[in-house]
Amino acid sequence: MTEEFETLKIDWPTATDDQGNVIREGTVDGNYAIISLNRPDRLNALTEQVTSEIAKALRMMETDMSVRAVVIRGTKDFTKKPAFSAGADLAAAFSKDLKPNIAWHMAQAMRIRHRDYDEFEQFNKPLIAAVDGFALGGGLEIVLCCDVVIASDRSLFGVPEINRGIFPANGGVTRLAARVGLNRAMRMAMFGEHFDSKQMLEWGLVTWMAPAGEEFEKLVHEKAKWLGDAPTTALFVIKKCVKFGTRYVQLGLMMEQLGFGVNQVSDDAKEGILAFNRKVKCPVCGGKGKMEDGSTCENCKGRRKVKDVPHFKGI
Repeated sequence: MTEEFETLKIDWPTATDDQGNVIREGTVDGNYAIISLNRPDRLNALTEQVTSEIAKALRMMETDMSVRAVVIRGTKDFTKKPAFSAGADLAAAFSKDLKPNIAWHMAQAMRIRHRDYDEFEQFNKPLIAAVDGFALGGGLEIVLCCDVVIASDRSLFGVPEINRGIFPANGGVTRLAARVGLNRAMRMAMFGEHFDSKQMLEWGLVTWMAPAGEEFEKLVHEKAKWLGDAPTTALFVIKKCVKFGTRYVQLGLMMEQLGFGVNQVSDDAKEGILAFNRKVKCPVCGGKGKMEDGSTCENCKGRRKVKDVPHFKGI
Protein backbone atom coordinates (compact mmCIF):
# COMPACT_ATOMS: atom_id res chain seq x y z
CA MET A 1 0.00 0.00 0.00
CA THR A 2 2.91 2.36 0.62
CA GLU A 3 3.49 2.80 -3.14
CA GLU A 4 0.39 5.00 -3.20
CA PHE A 5 2.24 7.71 -1.28
CA GLU A 6 5.22 9.72 -2.45
CA THR A 7 5.77 11.80 0.68
CA LEU A 8 4.76 9.33 3.40
CA LYS A 9 5.88 5.97 4.74
CA ILE A 10 3.08 3.80 6.12
CA ASP A 11 3.51 0.95 8.59
CA TRP A 12 0.46 -1.30 8.91
CA PRO A 13 -0.64 -3.93 11.42
CA THR A 14 -1.35 -7.47 10.29
CA ALA A 15 -4.88 -7.88 8.92
CA THR A 16 -6.97 -11.05 8.89
CA ASP A 17 -10.31 -12.02 7.39
CA ASP A 18 -13.34 -13.34 9.33
CA GLN A 19 -11.86 -16.85 9.26
CA GLY A 20 -8.57 -15.69 10.74
CA ASN A 21 -6.60 -15.96 7.50
CA VAL A 22 -3.85 -13.37 7.11
CA ILE A 23 -4.67 -11.01 4.24
CA ARG A 24 -1.90 -8.50 4.96
CA GLU A 25 1.38 -9.08 6.73
CA GLY A 26 2.00 -6.15 9.01
CA THR A 27 5.13 -4.53 10.38
CA VAL A 28 3.52 -3.12 13.54
CA ASP A 29 3.11 -5.14 16.75
CA GLY A 30 -0.34 -3.90 17.70
CA ASN A 31 -3.70 -2.82 16.32
CA TYR A 32 -2.41 0.52 15.10
CA ALA A 33 -0.80 2.06 12.03
CA ILE A 34 2.01 4.58 11.69
CA ILE A 35 2.08 7.46 9.20
CA SER A 36 5.62 8.83 8.86
CA LEU A 37 6.20 12.12 7.05
CA ASN A 38 9.06 11.21 4.74
CA ARG A 39 10.79 14.33 3.43
CA PRO A 40 13.89 14.26 5.65
CA ASP A 41 15.96 16.53 3.40
CA ARG A 42 13.31 19.23 3.88
CA LEU A 43 12.75 18.56 7.61
CA ASN A 44 9.39 17.05 6.56
CA ALA A 45 8.19 20.44 5.32
CA LEU A 46 4.56 20.47 4.25
CA THR A 47 3.10 20.93 0.78
CA GLU A 48 -0.42 20.48 -0.54
CA GLN A 49 0.64 16.99 -1.64
CA VAL A 50 1.84 16.03 1.85
CA THR A 51 -1.34 17.08 3.67
CA SER A 52 -3.50 15.58 0.92
CA GLU A 53 -1.67 12.26 1.24
CA ILE A 54 -2.07 12.27 5.04
CA ALA A 55 -5.82 12.81 4.60
CA LYS A 56 -5.94 10.01 2.01
CA ALA A 57 -4.08 7.62 4.32
CA LEU A 58 -6.44 8.40 7.21
CA ARG A 59 -9.46 7.75 5.00
CA MET A 60 -8.05 4.32 4.19
CA MET A 61 -7.41 3.61 7.87
CA GLU A 62 -10.82 4.81 8.98
CA THR A 63 -12.51 1.84 7.29
CA ASP A 64 -9.71 -0.67 7.95
CA MET A 65 -10.88 -2.71 10.94
CA SER A 66 -7.35 -3.90 11.72
CA VAL A 67 -6.39 -0.28 12.46
CA ARG A 68 -7.87 0.94 15.74
CA ALA A 69 -5.46 3.83 16.39
CA VAL A 70 -2.95 5.82 14.32
CA VAL A 71 0.42 7.39 15.09
CA ILE A 72 1.58 10.29 12.95
CA ARG A 73 5.23 11.25 13.15
CA GLY A 74 8.30 12.38 11.24
CA THR A 75 10.51 9.74 9.68
CA LYS A 76 13.05 8.11 11.99
CA ASP A 77 15.56 8.20 9.12
CA PHE A 78 16.36 11.90 9.33
CA THR A 79 19.30 13.31 7.36
CA LYS A 80 19.70 16.76 8.92
CA LYS A 81 17.93 17.16 12.23
CA PRO A 82 15.04 15.23 13.81
CA ALA A 83 11.70 16.77 12.86
CA PHE A 84 8.01 16.02 13.10
CA SER A 85 7.61 18.81 10.57
CA ALA A 86 9.30 22.19 10.35
CA GLY A 87 6.16 23.68 8.77
CA ALA A 88 5.11 24.77 5.31
CA ASP A 89 7.53 24.40 2.42
CA LEU A 90 7.66 28.06 1.40
CA ALA A 91 9.41 27.11 -1.84
CA ALA A 92 6.36 25.12 -2.95
CA ALA A 93 3.82 26.89 -5.12
CA PHE A 94 0.06 27.00 -4.70
CA SER A 95 -2.16 25.29 -7.25
CA LYS A 96 -1.55 26.76 -10.72
CA ASP A 97 -5.21 27.79 -10.90
CA LEU A 98 -4.89 30.02 -7.84
CA LYS A 99 -3.24 33.42 -8.23
CA PRO A 100 -1.24 34.81 -5.27
CA ASN A 101 -2.26 38.38 -6.10
CA ILE A 102 -6.02 37.68 -5.92
CA ALA A 103 -7.32 37.78 -2.36
CA TRP A 104 -10.19 35.31 -2.73
CA HIS A 105 -7.89 32.87 -4.51
CA MET A 106 -5.66 32.83 -1.43
CA ALA A 107 -8.72 32.37 0.79
CA GLN A 108 -9.66 29.41 -1.40
CA ALA A 109 -6.13 28.02 -1.04
CA MET A 110 -6.64 28.01 2.72
CA ARG A 111 -10.08 26.46 2.30
CA ILE A 112 -8.46 23.54 0.43
CA ARG A 113 -5.83 23.14 3.16
CA HIS A 114 -8.47 23.39 5.90
CA ARG A 115 -10.31 20.43 4.40
CA ASP A 116 -7.26 18.28 5.07
CA TYR A 117 -6.68 19.57 8.61
CA ASP A 118 -10.39 19.18 9.41
CA GLU A 119 -10.12 15.54 8.32
CA PHE A 120 -7.16 15.06 10.67
CA GLU A 121 -9.13 16.49 13.59
CA GLN A 122 -12.35 14.62 12.79
CA PHE A 123 -10.69 11.23 12.21
CA ASN A 124 -12.87 8.73 14.08
CA LYS A 125 -10.10 6.73 15.76
CA PRO A 126 -7.47 7.86 18.30
CA LEU A 127 -4.74 9.90 16.61
CA ILE A 128 -1.37 10.21 18.34
CA ALA A 129 1.23 12.82 17.40
CA ALA A 130 4.69 11.40 18.14
CA VAL A 131 6.90 14.48 18.10
CA ASP A 132 10.68 14.09 17.96
CA GLY A 133 12.36 17.32 16.92
CA PHE A 134 10.80 20.36 15.28
CA ALA A 135 7.01 20.82 15.30
CA LEU A 136 6.73 24.29 13.83
CA GLY A 137 4.10 26.19 11.87
CA GLY A 138 1.99 23.77 9.86
CA GLY A 139 3.67 20.91 11.70
CA LEU A 140 2.36 22.19 15.01
CA GLU A 141 -1.02 22.70 13.36
CA ILE A 142 -1.12 18.95 12.60
CA VAL A 143 -0.20 18.24 16.23
CA LEU A 144 -3.13 20.42 17.34
CA CYS A 145 -5.50 18.14 15.40
CA CYS A 146 -4.33 15.04 17.27
CA ASP A 147 -5.85 13.56 20.43
CA VAL A 148 -2.66 12.59 22.25
CA VAL A 149 0.76 14.23 21.95
CA ILE A 150 3.91 12.34 22.95
CA ALA A 151 7.11 14.37 22.68
CA SER A 152 10.80 13.65 23.05
CA ASP A 153 12.83 15.94 25.30
CA ARG A 154 14.65 17.42 22.29
CA SER A 155 11.50 18.65 20.58
CA LEU A 156 10.67 22.29 19.86
CA PHE A 157 7.19 23.72 19.26
CA GLY A 158 6.12 27.03 17.80
CA VAL A 159 4.29 29.04 15.16
CA PRO A 160 7.02 31.33 13.76
CA GLU A 161 5.03 32.54 10.74
CA ILE A 162 4.95 36.13 12.04
CA ASN A 163 8.67 36.34 11.21
CA ARG A 164 7.75 35.90 7.54
CA GLY A 165 4.92 38.41 7.63
CA ILE A 166 2.22 35.72 7.71
CA PHE A 167 0.37 33.77 10.40
CA PRO A 168 -0.67 30.13 11.11
CA ALA A 169 -3.84 29.98 9.02
CA ASN A 170 -4.31 26.21 8.76
CA GLY A 171 -6.57 26.39 11.79
CA GLY A 172 -3.55 27.08 13.99
CA VAL A 173 -4.60 30.28 15.70
CA THR A 174 -8.03 28.93 16.63
CA ARG A 175 -6.97 25.45 17.70
CA LEU A 176 -3.95 26.76 19.59
CA ALA A 177 -6.16 28.96 21.78
CA ALA A 178 -8.41 25.99 22.55
CA ARG A 179 -5.43 23.86 23.61
CA VAL A 180 -3.19 26.26 25.56
CA GLY A 181 -5.45 29.22 26.34
CA LEU A 182 -5.94 32.68 24.83
CA ASN A 183 -2.98 34.46 26.41
CA ARG A 184 -0.48 31.75 25.58
CA ALA A 185 -1.83 31.43 22.02
CA MET A 186 -1.45 35.21 21.59
CA ARG A 187 2.14 35.04 22.80
CA MET A 188 3.04 32.11 20.57
CA ALA A 189 1.44 33.53 17.42
CA MET A 190 2.43 37.19 17.89
CA PHE A 191 6.05 36.66 18.92
CA GLY A 192 6.88 33.49 17.01
CA GLU A 193 8.90 31.97 19.86
CA HIS A 194 10.00 28.35 20.12
CA PHE A 195 9.10 26.36 23.23
CA ASP A 196 10.55 23.10 24.47
CA SER A 197 8.65 19.94 25.37
CA LYS A 198 8.74 20.63 29.09
CA GLN A 199 6.99 23.98 28.59
CA MET A 200 4.38 22.41 26.32
CA LEU A 201 3.82 19.68 28.89
CA GLU A 202 3.20 22.32 31.56
CA TRP A 203 0.86 24.23 29.24
CA GLY A 204 -1.17 21.10 28.50
CA LEU A 205 -0.40 20.60 24.81
CA VAL A 206 1.93 17.63 25.37
CA THR A 207 0.41 14.58 27.06
CA TRP A 208 3.62 12.67 27.83
CA MET A 209 7.32 13.44 27.43
CA ALA A 210 10.26 11.02 27.32
CA PRO A 211 14.00 11.15 26.59
CA ALA A 212 14.74 10.94 22.87
CA GLY A 213 15.66 7.53 21.56
CA GLU A 214 14.65 4.17 22.95
CA GLU A 215 12.54 5.52 25.84
CA PHE A 216 10.55 7.77 23.50
CA GLU A 217 9.95 4.95 21.01
CA LYS A 218 8.92 2.59 23.79
CA LEU A 219 6.42 5.11 25.18
CA VAL A 220 4.88 5.77 21.75
CA HIS A 221 4.43 2.04 21.15
CA GLU A 222 3.04 1.46 24.66
CA LYS A 223 0.35 4.14 24.36
CA ALA A 224 -0.55 3.31 20.74
CA LYS A 225 -0.84 -0.39 21.55
CA TRP A 226 -3.03 0.39 24.57
CA LEU A 227 -5.42 2.45 22.44
CA GLY A 228 -5.34 -0.21 19.72
CA ASP A 229 -6.49 -2.80 22.25
CA ALA A 230 -9.09 -0.55 23.92
CA PRO A 231 -12.87 -0.51 23.19
CA THR A 232 -13.07 1.36 19.89
CA THR A 233 -16.69 2.53 20.10
CA ALA A 234 -16.21 4.05 23.56
CA LEU A 235 -13.06 5.84 22.35
CA PHE A 236 -15.01 7.18 19.37
CA VAL A 237 -17.73 8.64 21.60
CA ILE A 238 -15.21 10.08 24.09
CA LYS A 239 -13.27 11.75 21.29
CA LYS A 240 -16.33 13.38 19.74
CA CYS A 241 -17.72 14.60 23.07
CA VAL A 242 -14.42 16.06 24.29
CA LYS A 243 -13.32 17.67 21.02
CA PHE A 244 -16.66 18.94 19.77
CA GLY A 245 -19.22 18.66 22.56
CA THR A 246 -17.22 21.00 24.79
CA ARG A 247 -17.65 23.82 22.30
CA TYR A 248 -21.26 24.10 23.41
CA VAL A 249 -21.95 22.40 26.72
CA GLN A 250 -25.65 21.57 26.21
CA LEU A 251 -24.85 19.98 22.86
CA GLY A 252 -22.03 18.04 24.50
CA LEU A 253 -24.36 16.67 27.16
CA MET A 254 -26.80 15.50 24.48
CA MET A 255 -23.90 13.92 22.58
CA GLU A 256 -23.02 11.99 25.75
CA GLN A 257 -26.58 10.69 26.04
CA LEU A 258 -26.74 9.58 22.41
CA GLY A 259 -23.18 8.26 22.54
CA PHE A 260 -24.01 6.14 25.58
CA GLY A 261 -26.81 4.50 23.62
CA VAL A 262 -24.50 3.82 20.67
CA ASN A 263 -21.77 2.38 22.89
CA GLN A 264 -23.98 0.17 25.03
CA VAL A 265 -24.95 -2.04 22.09
CA SER A 266 -21.31 -2.57 21.06
CA ASP A 267 -19.67 -5.97 21.60
CA ASP A 268 -16.84 -4.29 23.51
CA ALA A 269 -19.22 -2.80 26.08
CA LYS A 270 -20.85 -6.19 26.62
CA GLU A 271 -17.43 -7.86 26.96
CA GLY A 272 -16.27 -5.27 29.50
CA ILE A 273 -19.27 -5.91 31.76
CA LEU A 274 -19.10 -9.69 31.34
CA ALA A 275 -15.39 -9.69 32.16
CA PHE A 276 -16.03 -7.66 35.32
CA ASN A 277 -18.32 -10.42 36.59
CA ARG A 278 -16.25 -13.28 35.19
CA LYS A 279 -13.77 -15.18 37.37
CA VAL A 280 -10.84 -17.14 35.95
CA LYS A 281 -8.10 -19.30 37.41
CA CYS A 282 -5.33 -17.15 38.90
CA PRO A 283 -2.50 -17.06 36.34
CA VAL A 284 0.18 -16.58 39.02
CA CYS A 285 -0.50 -19.61 41.25
CA GLY A 286 -2.36 -21.67 38.65
CA GLY A 287 -5.56 -21.57 40.70
CA LYS A 288 -4.00 -23.18 43.76
CA GLY A 289 -4.17 -20.13 46.03
CA LYS A 290 -0.64 -20.82 47.21
CA MET A 291 2.85 -20.56 45.80
CA GLU A 292 5.31 -23.45 45.61
CA ASP A 293 6.89 -22.40 48.91
CA GLY A 294 3.50 -22.65 50.62
CA SER A 295 2.96 -18.90 50.94
CA THR A 296 -0.35 -17.31 50.03
CA CYS A 297 -0.54 -16.04 46.45
CA GLU A 298 -0.35 -12.25 46.51
CA ASN A 299 -2.27 -11.96 43.25
CA CYS A 300 -5.45 -13.81 44.25
CA LYS A 301 -4.95 -13.54 48.04
CA GLY A 302 -5.56 -17.29 48.31
CA ARG A 303 -8.94 -17.14 46.56
CA ARG A 304 -7.66 -19.17 43.60
CA LYS A 305 -9.62 -17.11 41.10
CA VAL A 306 -9.38 -13.50 39.91
CA LYS A 307 -11.52 -11.19 37.79
CA ASP A 308 -10.99 -11.75 34.10
CA VAL A 309 -9.41 -9.13 31.85
CA PRO A 310 -11.71 -7.91 29.04
CA HIS A 311 -10.70 -8.85 25.51
CA PHE A 312 -11.87 -6.00 23.26
CA LYS A 313 -12.23 -6.61 19.53
CA GLY A 314 -12.99 -3.06 18.42
CA ILE A 315 -16.64 -3.75 17.52
